[in-house]
Amino acid sequence: MALIVQKFGGTSVGSIERIEQVAEKVKKFRENGDDIVVVVSAMSGETNRLIGLAKQISEQPVPRELDVMVSTGEQVTIALLAMALIKRGVPAVSYTGNQVRILTDSSFTKARILQIDDQKLRADLKAGRVVVVAGFQGVDEHGNITTLGRGGSDTTGVALAAALKADECQIYTDVDGVYTTDPRVVPKAQRLDKITFEEMLEMASLGSKVLQIRSVEFAGKYNVPLRVLHSFQEGPGTLITIDEEESMEQPIISGIAFNRDEAKLTIRGVPDNPGVAFKILGPISAANIEVDMIVQNIAHDNTTDFTFTVHRNDHLSAMRVLENTAREIGAREVIGDTDIAKVSIVGVGMRSHAGVASRMFEALAKEGINIQMISTSEIKVSVVIEEKYLELAVRALHTAFELDAPARQGE
Repeated sequence: MALIVQKFGGTSVGSIERIEQVAEKVKKFRENGDDIVVVVSAMSGETNRLIGLAKQISEQPVPRELDVMVSTGEQVTIALLAMALIKRGVPAVSYTGNQVRILTDSSFTKARILQIDDQKLRADLKAGRVVVVAGFQGVDEHGNITTLGRGGSDTTGVALAAALKADECQIYTDVDGVYTTDPRVVPKAQRLDKITFEEMLEMASLGSKVLQIRSVEFAGKYNVPLRVLHSFQEGPGTLITIDEEESMEQPIISGIAFNRDEAKLTIRGVPDNPGVAFKILGPISAANIEVDMIVQNIAHDNTTDFTFTVHRNDHLSAMRVLENTAREIGAREVIGDTDIAKVSIVGVGMRSHAGVASRMFEALAKEGINIQMISTSEIKVSVVIEEKYLELAVRALHTAFELDAPARQGE
């Protein structure tokens, strides 16, 4: 017997048939004696449909009213799932974020959870009910409906698990776990039985789309064991935990992440004076553009070349800002490049193994892949390369670090 929080995403509840399947799955857990809280998203495509309606009225809808509107998607799903459970003889009750009292700040469309009142949930669980909660939403101190931003249902699930001190938070999705890399790129990619919060956070931030970064951060902060499972296939999934197994068998690298959504900007011939980095990146930050990797090179003529990466969607905006900066500080030229990608190796095993970066560089060199930028942290190494070499690079690294060896499955 355990207290389990289960979260089902939009594709898992995308039709009446699928909602019925979810109800069957929840019923089995309940029959095993487990206490169950279920968090659900809106049916797949519903949030986009609602946003589309709002934009027919206004290109930039008032955020408060937009939250009132899009929060209705989850309200439909929780009621349908509760009905499906009751039909199967499973006592169930549905709650919106407001009814649970998931208290958030007032940052409409991207609110953060401040507090959860778990009394009502605990009373229902004690009475033998399955509690079905709307993900993605809450309420601020003034009673306004708020939403947590895209992927917010994952965060709701983890936050409820933390508040209830659940034994596990299970995230059901359309993959059966976390893989060493995207199986569509490397068919020999292996499902990981276990991965640390730290590794998962790096994988998520570097382009792995299995879990939202905020939910992993939340789980790590409150030490909530997370398990990624397939909605409609049986299997153990991947457990995300705080534990780092001290084992001779632990792989150096747990996974390879990649991101195609990067753009590179270079400002050349910048006078090499104190504060030049701030003069370049200050206006970029003021334009609400996030910078990822940074490289600065000093030339022999006392000028510097300054290169950094941004999200590809921000490329044109960043170029305009940088061109203005170049004129103001007397730089020679500004160059932009959108034909790049970032590839990263991730693993807590790096802490105790030397030469990981050189092994990565050697594998890329053997394939004739040039490295444009390098960034490192304690458990990751990232490189920027030409986008056309992305898949070749991922396959080469996957082999070089022995991630596609059949023996990895079930280690």
